[in-house]
Amino acid sequence: MDVWPSVCESLAQIVTACRQGDRVAQRELYDRCSPKVFRLVVRMVGIQEANDLSQQIFLQTYRTIHQFSARSGFETWLYRLATNECLQFLRYAKRHPSELLLYEPADRSAGHEHQLQSRELLDRGLQRLDPELRAVFLLQQVEGLGYRELAETLKISEGTVASRLNRARSKLKEYLLELGWEF
Repeated sequence: MDVWPSVCESLAQIVTACRQGDRVAQRELYDRCSPKVFRLVVRMVGIQEANDLSQQIFLQTYRTIHQFSARSGFETWLYRLATNECLQFLRYAKRHPSELLLYEPADRSAGHEHQLQSRELLDRGLQRLDPELRAVFLLQQVEGLGYRELAETLKISEGTVASRLNRARSKLKEYLLELGWEF
């Protein structure tokens, strides 16, 4: 029987218990990490696919958690796994295009409408970025990873991180201007 306290002392303890197949610990890990993973996935692949892909990422996490070596932080390892799954999904989607339904917001107030338009422009600009540039940009800007963590997560050098971030920012600004964003 799985017995796990509702409030764990550390993520390391949760990971250790998950490696032993503890279902309660797996739930605790999901509860703790899924908001960050979901946020990354939404930005990488879009809202329409985010729930399914996030679930797939956690299934893959549970299947491969024994491969986590603790040389880096667990969240760094999880971001790497999530980013790789997103990139794999995007490569597949590019080879097998399908038409997605657009998200339709319920609130149509004037202020909210402007926010939605800005958000939509930003999302459209992000979607135009090369997936590798989008990943490094989102992990740094949204998730707050530093250059060293980005390098570990994406398995690239810190110099490549800096180069990709500069390219991502430059391209995103270019795309946003093309889409009508007013700076």
